[in-house]
Amino acid sequence: MPRRPRLLLLNGALAGNGGNTAAALAAARRRLVRHADVESLTLADAFADSPASGGRSDHQPSAIADALARADGFLVGTGTHWDSWSSVLQRFLETATPLEGTATWLGKPAAVVVTEHSVGGKAVLSRLQGVLVTLGCALPPMSGLVLSRAALLAAAKDPAAARDFWSRSDLGVVCHNLLTATRVRAQPWKAWPVDRADFRARWLEA
Repeated sequence: MPRRPRLLLLNGALAGNGGNTAAALAAARRRLVRHADVESLTLADAFADSPASGGRSDHQPSAIADALARADGFLVGTGTHWDSWSSVLQRFLETATPLEGTATWLGKPAAVVVTEHSVGGKAVLSRLQGVLVTLGCALPPMSGLVLSRAALLAAAKDPAAARDFWSRSDLGVVCHNLLTATRVRAQPWKAWPVDRADFRARWLEA
């Protein structure tokens, strides 16, 4: 019997476990646990607990790094803040730089769920998918969506007119495709050369 895939849900929302992104990830988790072992990490909590001067660190907290290494695939969630993802997710991505192109990411499928109040989420989704590909992830088809309060209100008022809007039911497609991608036979992926010695070096003179 094949091993169940191990999936990591990364909650990158500012509101942590109390916000809309957490609700979306909880709905996804209920679908995924039927077919996979699912681990969850809330970045706002993980970084708050990491020992660092001034609350900052140049390295991933060990709990995050270990969870990333264990996972066969990822579902990343974030809210939308001034046309971008959250500051805690940005911090995660910055500290993930040393892991670019390593076995932590290389070839592992990733899906993305973005929440928004009204606008900006699609740009966040597309940009975040681009970052995940550059880290080394693979993107399954139709593995990202934006859940919008504006779309939910429109759907409640006129369901027929809102048929082409993303909705919570589309999480089923995202979860299915993420699971399917973890079962695809591994390929001998290659990574391009990455500067691991002095990528933080200053190169501009004052």
